[in-house]
Amino acid sequence: MSQDVMEQNEQRTARDREPVREQSRTRPAPQKPERSHLFLVLVVVAILLLVVGGITLLMRRSQYKALAKETETLAVPTVSVVHPIAESNSEDLVLPSTLQAYVESPIYARTNGYLKKWYHDIGSRVGKGQLLADIDTPEIAQELAQSRAELGTAQANQSLSQITASRYEGLLKTDSVSKQEADNASGDLAAKRANTLSAEANVRRLQETESFRHIYAPFSGVITRRNVDIGNLINAGNGGTAQLLFTLAQTDPIRVYVNVPEVYAPAIHAGLGAYLELQQFPGQKFYGKVTRTADAIDLNTRTLLTEVDVPNKSGQLLPGGYAQVHLEVKVNGSRLEVPVNALLFRSEGLRAVVIDDNHKTHLQPLMIGRDYGVTLEVLQGLKPTDWIVINPADSLDEGVQVNVKQIAQPPAPAPASTGTGAFSGQENPSTNNGSRPASRTPAVNPNGNNNNGQSAPKNQ
Repeated sequence: MSQDVMEQNEQRTARDREPVREQSRTRPAPQKPERSHLFLVLVVVAILLLVVGGITLLMRRSQYKALAKETETLAVPTVSVVHPIAESNSEDLVLPSTLQAYVESPIYARTNGYLKKWYHDIGSRVGKGQLLADIDTPEIAQELAQSRAELGTAQANQSLSQITASRYEGLLKTDSVSKQEADNASGDLAAKRANTLSAEANVRRLQETESFRHIYAPFSGVITRRNVDIGNLINAGNGGTAQLLFTLAQTDPIRVYVNVPEVYAPAIHAGLGAYLELQQFPGQKFYGKVTRTADAIDLNTRTLLTEVDVPNKSGQLLPGGYAQVHLEVKVNGSRLEVPVNALLFRSEGLRAVVIDDNHKTHLQPLMIGRDYGVTLEVLQGLKPTDWIVINPADSLDEGVQVNVKQIAQPPAPAPASTGTGAFSGQENPSTNNGSRPASRTPAVNPNGNNNNGQSAPKNQ
């Protein structure tokens, strides 16, 4: 029995040891999932790094492409374009001008001395022959007295020679004197007469010189300048240290010179109607006529010098003033205006940069008409549908690829009024010497389109 118990105990011990062995054999099994998890994490991290690297490379490539595209885009210049402005038809020929006195004369002294008195100041209207000033000339007075005394001596000598010659003529008849003595007496008489004539001429010269101490107006007009005062030293003549005394101007009629472009020269002739418009007299017209032309084209300006005379009884028109001259020549035909900042001055001539449908530049030659100050009239070379570049760079040449940007377009010109010219507005001569009114400045267009509904060509 004890043996059975021992066998049972051994069996129990064996059974108890088997789980331990199994446990010892299965103990490292839980480490396998941990290694798999770590491996999986490493794989995921590697994949993430590859993805991030790929995304980074794609982003850098995209940035490089964008930079290259931007660089290529910036390499193509962008220009601002506008259409030429169509002028209205059947308008008067309007040109800028400056008013001038019909006659203007600087007045100098003809004798030396000191100014004794002046009688008229600037703005005084004087008549022809009216006394303007007196000059004190004591030296001339003394020279005149001396010359008169010399004239008296010459006359006395002539009288004595006359008596002697007459006496010798009587004695010659009785042969009391020789023929030679009589001839000597006659020759002495002739010499004395010549001396007398010389003395008389010298007296008259000094009398004329002394008369110049009185300064008279050579014609009727207005004193526009007085440069001397009482006590000033006056020098004769108009050269060297000579001093201008007065400036006298005849302002009725007023004289206006205009330079008519060559293309309009055939329509200009004497007797053509004209009128002036001045900024200081809005709505008022001063009518006159073309009196003469130069009948020759100036080689430098390619214009015809034309004179217009306008009556000025009231004296409203002042010499030196700015005016617009409307010549009653009806200007017809298709004419365009372009801003002055749309022109290129090249050695081969005046050019405008025109953009074609392919966004390439073309240097177009122009024939210019009238100058309006901020704009110029174009007679040939452009069409109303052309796109021209504003402020073109000197680097622009034929066939350059550009991007275009349309800017605000000036308003269309106002219709012409019958017989009075197309425009009645005035401009400031200090900023614009043209004939277009100040209201024709470019206006902001909220739609960015021009007046005829055409938009700039799209960038390709």
